[in-house]
Amino acid sequence: MSTGPGIGIIIMEPGFTPRTNPFRGMKTLMNESIRAVERALNILLCFSINTPELSMTQISEQVGLHKSTVHRLLGTLERMRFVERDPVSAMYRPGIRLLQMAFLTLEHNDLRRVALPYMHRLRDAHRETVDLSAMDGAEVIYVEAVESPQRVKLAATTGQRLPAFCTASGKSIMAFFPDEKIQQLLEQGMPKYTPCTPQNPEFFMREMAKIREQGFAISVEEFEEGINAVSAPIFDSGRSPIASLAIAGPAYRLSRERMIQISPDLVAACQSISRELQMSNSAALAPVSEMMDADEQED
Repeated sequence: MSTGPGIGIIIMEPGFTPRTNPFRGMKTLMNESIRAVERALNILLCFSINTPELSMTQISEQVGLHKSTVHRLLGTLERMRFVERDPVSAMYRPGIRLLQMAFLTLEHNDLRRVALPYMHRLRDAHRETVDLSAMDGAEVIYVEAVESPQRVKLAATTGQRLPAFCTASGKSIMAFFPDEKIQQLLEQGMPKYTPCTPQNPEFFMREMAKIREQGFAISVEEFEEGINAVSAPIFDSGRSPIASLAIAGPAYRLSRERMIQISPDLVAACQSISRELQMSNSAALAPVSEMMDADEQED
């Protein structure tokens, strides 16, 4: 074997078999870089509406990493303005860079852009809060909300997460998943939030069939007492549910009978949104859960 004049250039003589892989070190370095990125992203995912600020110890416990590793990663994220540290409390919170990226995402999201005019029309016609949601695992996330003009109303916060199995928004999407996927989601737990929260998986599966047949879902005080909602799904070109629109309000005003009366308008709006999205053929409309599954398959 002879080596050329350049660093890292290896010239193999005929018949020579190296005992070690010259690219093993490069592969190890790449794996370490990927692991560092994953760890940094896991740190960012620790923050939520319920935990907007966290100490380094809390983050370390959540991600399962030593404090020295977390400290180093937080330092990098802070320099890049993805997190910021309170100088008095030493608590960490999401930084301005994440806010900038969130606004960029919302501004160019076809789903939100197409849905908003229909949300305003539904709000004006029925005078209740209208929200747009997408699935993420076993939860729904509010992507957009248009509040009711009435004094007593449901206040929906963009970015808020709710359990899918006991909300109209979540059930209207779940109903159009394959039965195996619905069962997998239910296996993650069905906590009881109110006396009306679904607790029987067999009954829940029958409700899924009914929702598929009628095209909309109803939640009667299932997640929060005094709050009712009716929801319909939004589909992509392959008839996969990618989001849902819901009309929600106080139970004394939004009765079961009224929700059933509202449902045709809601279903028609979702069908129109689905058609517009399909025509735009936007690649940005894949469900969050499907994108995550695709990433796992690639790994």
